[in-house]
Amino acid sequence: YVVKKDGRREAFSKEKIRKGIQYACLKRPVSLAQIEHVVNKVCQFALETTKKEVYAKDIGQVIMQELKK
Repeated sequence: YVVKKDGRREAFSKEKIRKGIQYACLKRPVSLAQIEHVVNKVCQFALETTKKEVYAKDIGQVIMQELKK
């Protein structure tokens, strides 16, 4: 699950992450392969945590680190 800023919990969605990154990179020179790489890194991060819940803030930080690369 993903814990939102307001405390709500949602099921982790790879597709939701992909759509968000695609929208953020809409007018930027980022290829679909690069976006998919970021999505895979986020999924890997979520799977590697020992907790059943991941904070949305932590997911956002991973996304920003990967996009900066």
